[in-house]
Amino acid sequence: MQTLRKDGRAHGGGGDVPNALLRAVQERPDDAVAWTLLATHHVEAGQQREAGLAYTRALACGGRDRELAAAAIALTHERLDEVEAILRRRLARLPGDVAARRMMAELGARLGRYDDAVRLLESCITLFPGFHAARGNLAQVLLRQGQAERALDLSGQLIAAEPSDPGWRLLRAAAFARLGRNEEAIAIYENLLAALGQAPLAWLSYGHTLKTVGRQADAVAAYRKAIAQRPALGEAWWSLANLKTVRFDEEDRAAMREALARRDISATDRLHLDFAMAKACEDAGEDEAAFAHYAAANAARRAQLAYARERTAAEVDATIEAARRILPIGPEAGGCFAPDPIFVLGMPRAGSTLIEQILSSHPLVEGTMELPDIPAMVRRLKAGQDGRSLADILIALGPDERRALGEEYLARTQAQRQSDRPFFIDKMPNNWLYVPFIRAILPQARIIDARRDPMACCWSMYRQHFARGQGFAYDLGDLGHYYRDYVRMMAALDAVEPGAVVRVQHEDLVADPEGRIARLLDRLGLPFDPRCLRFWETERAVRTASSEQVRQPIFTSGLDQWRRFERWLGPLREALGDCGEA
Repeated sequence: MQTLRKDGRAHGGGGDVPNALLRAVQERPDDAVAWTLLATHHVEAGQQREAGLAYTRALACGGRDRELAAAAIALTHERLDEVEAILRRRLARLPGDVAARRMMAELGARLGRYDDAVRLLESCITLFPGFHAARGNLAQVLLRQGQAERALDLSGQLIAAEPSDPGWRLLRAAAFARLGRNEEAIAIYENLLAALGQAPLAWLSYGHTLKTVGRQADAVAAYRKAIAQRPALGEAWWSLANLKTVRFDEEDRAAMREALARRDISATDRLHLDFAMAKACEDAGEDEAAFAHYAAANAARRAQLAYARERTAAEVDATIEAARRILPIGPEAGGCFAPDPIFVLGMPRAGSTLIEQILSSHPLVEGTMELPDIPAMVRRLKAGQDGRSLADILIALGPDERRALGEEYLARTQAQRQSDRPFFIDKMPNNWLYVPFIRAILPQARIIDARRDPMACCWSMYRQHFARGQGFAYDLGDLGHYYRDYVRMMAALDAVEPGAVVRVQHEDLVADPEGRIARLLDRLGLPFDPRCLRFWETERAVRTASSEQVRQPIFTSGLDQWRRFERWLGPLREALGDCGEA
């Protein structure tokens, strides 16, 4: 580490160091604030090497900084409002504090503010190019945004800089998995685990990838290995439950009860354990206990989120206005006329993965995953528009701009296409909010609305812990209102552009799979192919919660599962209103 000379200059640098900074770091060598201020001085003087050395010292002292420690503790305990207040105060005083910026980015990622998190982390790296932890965080956020190629590049940089750190290889494996290069991801996990052995989170990630490629028994073994190494690792327990095919025995239930009785587990571990325990109780026929665990898990997750149903209603109002003003789309409006995408959208847990698996069994159609590109493009389009409505924004787009946006979408999603099949599926349920945008930029794209009985669909969501992005799903009232907003949105689309959206009712598909599959293929303009009737034989990666269910023939046992819990679902039925009778 460089030292400061008494004449006020840093070894290796040529810029004067203000006397106050010199005294501060000499008198308080463990003061993270003083070293941050010194780093900021060097940045402003264009002395990147000296700035990096000072930032390194600041980060080393950060663990002893009371303010940063308080923010870190609050973050660990999911007290997110408290974290934000602490960090905003600190960054107002110390805008060059890369440790605080990195922590604020982590907060943003937990709240779903991914664009803000990316900007903060990029600024950390600009100020301190040697801040490898921030570069790793940036790669993780980019993965959540679907920018896996960029994350893969960052992982390569990190491995080159710190080849002995296994965390960067795990990051690279995650990027490979996100790109659908699962065998490369599995090879990294297996090499690392052979060397590390004791690595519960790595076993967990390995299990996720094995599950995606259909190696269920191996996935179960990996999750069990993670639990053996960390018995209170809630996500591993939930991952077993989320396979939908694992039934917990009494030994498992006792282990989960013991973990839940501990006071030293994180809020996230606890809610995952509650979700898993609820599934165990439900399988055992203990409905009251199961609902109690579901309620506890959902309440804990809801408390971590800033979801407001009023914002969803307002967004739907704006999107309906856009639909009424820009639809139907004529050829003169422009856009990209490539017919490649098939969008499968609607509510989560409504059968969209089943539809995707059926269509992916067709030799002309490739299944991909839940692609985040349409929401990301809409967010970017709305940014900096000073409150202009979505309708005004879309109307203002000229034909060439619409075409460019459609071509951008195809370019962004190309990384997920692993074959030369002419059509591919984008199965992001939340895209129902963006149908007018899709129609404006990709007028030849096919759109499928996966619809399921409202009570069954909402109950299935309430039983599910989503990795991210479904903030409405953890409160029965929020669920009912969200479903109603979805239905009125789709009804408005049907009214202004009949037939533009193909609706598939899950219950009808289950009752008459052969007839409904033939009808769906006809509506999409695809020739009938008998492989679609035996969709469970199609080998492909499936990342969603229904991954194991769509590897089996259609079954009817889950259609009325919600009725076992009907006596506790009054708030849901009330919020659904007329939709509850659909």
